[in-house]
Amino acid sequence: MQVKSYKSGSMGAVDFDASGLGEKVLYRTLKDAVVMHQANQRQGTAKVKGRSEVRGSQKKPYKQKHTGRARAGSVKSPIWRGGGTVFGPHNRDFSYHMPRKARRVALRAALLGKFRDDEVVIAELTEFAAPSSKTARQILLDLGSPRRTLIVLAKADKNLWKSFRNFPGVEVRVASDVCTFDVVSGGLIVFESAALEMIQERVSIAATTNGGK
Repeated sequence: MQVKSYKSGSMGAVDFDASGLGEKVLYRTLKDAVVMHQANQRQGTAKVKGRSEVRGSQKKPYKQKHTGRARAGSVKSPIWRGGGTVFGPHNRDFSYHMPRKARRVALRAALLGKFRDDEVVIAELTEFAAPSSKTARQILLDLGSPRRTLIVLAKADKNLWKSFRNFPGVEVRVASDVCTFDVVSGGLIVFESAALEMIQERVSIAATTNGGK
């Protein structure tokens, strides 16, 4: 298939063999991977105090009978103001993990969807000797000023990351760290050639079948 390419400030097209990405986008597996990622990002720190944790005396506030009032055993009762909360949230861990092969299949499906939607660019990015927002802005302009962009590198580049980090909607990732959620929410995906090869090796059908990492 034909894929967009970017080099020296100009857009073009190159041939790309996408056979290793399969023939079908598995939307259910894709959704499961995204939901898993979002669950793993939850802090789980919502917390309320129960009746055993709120401040107050355990003494019976007034006698049981002959007051004309409803009986009460503690000022920490949930029906009293300042009392404990019933069935409120407590600290918990929301994280869980899909099988490795399922995560790999989901990433492959996400990439296949991006290729089919023509939202992939194979780029030769300028080497940043120092952070430069001006150069980064020009690259984004050359790419068509996409609202959201995911730039995938073969290896970490601190200067490039610093150059793009202040642009809203632009994320920079290393190929080994890219997950399904990054691809799905990334908008336009800009791959370095070496980074694309690394991800292809990770998600290819052969790697999934053989249980490779």
